[in-house]
Amino acid sequence: MPGLMFGTGGLALYALVYTMLLSPLIMIFLPRLRDVAAKHGLITAADYVRARHGSHPLALATALTGILATMPYLGLQVVGMTAVLRSLGLAPDGLAGCVVLTLLFLVFAVATHPGGLRACVRMSVVKALLIGGAVVVVLILTVARLGPPGHVFDLADRRSDAMGQPFDIPAHSFTAYATLAVGSALAQLVYPQVLLVATASRSKQSLRAATNFLPAWSMSLGLWAFFGVAALAAGVRTPAGHGELAVPALVGRIAPDWLAGPVFGALAVAGLLPAVVMAMSMSMLFIRNIYVEYLNPTATPAHEVRAARGPALAIMAGAVAFALFMKPQDAINLHLLGGVWILQTFPSVAVSLFTRWFHQRALFTGWAVGMLAGTALLGMHGFSSVVDIGIGPVHAPVYVAVTALALNLVVAAALTPVLDALGVPRGRDCTADDGAWERRGSKYTFVVH
Repeated sequence: MPGLMFGTGGLALYALVYTMLLSPLIMIFLPRLRDVAAKHGLITAADYVRARHGSHPLALATALTGILATMPYLGLQVVGMTAVLRSLGLAPDGLAGCVVLTLLFLVFAVATHPGGLRACVRMSVVKALLIGGAVVVVLILTVARLGPPGHVFDLADRRSDAMGQPFDIPAHSFTAYATLAVGSALAQLVYPQVLLVATASRSKQSLRAATNFLPAWSMSLGLWAFFGVAALAAGVRTPAGHGELAVPALVGRIAPDWLAGPVFGALAVAGLLPAVVMAMSMSMLFIRNIYVEYLNPTATPAHEVRAARGPALAIMAGAVAFALFMKPQDAINLHLLGGVWILQTFPSVAVSLFTRWFHQRALFTGWAVGMLAGTALLGMHGFSSVVDIGIGPVHAPVYVAVTALALNLVVAAALTPVLDALGVPRGRDCTADDGAWERRGSKYTFVVH
């Protein structure tokens, strides 16, 4: 967020808007999903899709999309930690940086491995304290060294004008800003780590209580955006394509060495928690919806739990390798692609919580069209997240993921009445029955109570 603010100016604030949109969206969708999951013994998004639509291909598509889309997200978390290591003088591609990054993940994996999500919940309090403390310290130092916020914005504006890089949002970018904010909020809602935490929550009330803290997250994100502005005002320079180094460089400039070290350490440790939860969510998708479903249908629930730990550790190791050997810009490009992909599961996961009108084969076809169209649009426009969409004489910049989702929904809506008219049978909606998925012999069976 601060790196994007440093590099692009006010357009980056769409991320602040999407976090504010996220709270009401979570209140609408996730408690309902949590109730359905608890009633019918569902854990992952693919579990829900299989139960709701009675379609194994659609469930497999949901699982694979969740894994593919989340891996770059996890890698980007690690790239952020490598920026902190660079500021400490530890090049991630060097031996010392590689060892430190590996040790960080190893220590965190050992700490969370036995307790799983419960351990992450306990450690989230520590993460909140670390992030909150870092925000307060950096804010005090920024104001003390650079002056009040108004002066910081004025100075950043003058510096950006001098570099020929406008800091404000162009008037014609309204549709880009709006679709980025809405599309990002909808995509965040269906990422595997968000859905896994929702289905694993103790109750609908506890989920809503946790959501009440999201505005504090938005406030924190706004402060981090301000630090990106402060880095520009302070005259920080970063290599091309390395905007993520802006705030670490700012901290190194305005904080004494004895204070900069603890701040960097707090940021690195706090960044590990979401990375571990992402790895757990991808592991659960792989074990429950690929490994057990297609490779080892005789696996017991106890074996599932044991088997899920190995892929989680392997995924975290892969994320470290991803960060060490891939350029930051490539990681960002893949993350943009992941956002496009994950949004294509929105109709089969989120929309279907409120309507069963869509035919499962129409949803699968819409998913495929959205995936192909979104990937092609990003590739043709040099991985720009915003493309110019024209309808007749009207042209507007629009977020690629939203464009692909629109095509997805149009195809699904158009095919549904056609498939129904042709008499193509619909899958059984097990969530409409009073029952649950239970192990019977060598496979899961929906048992009506």
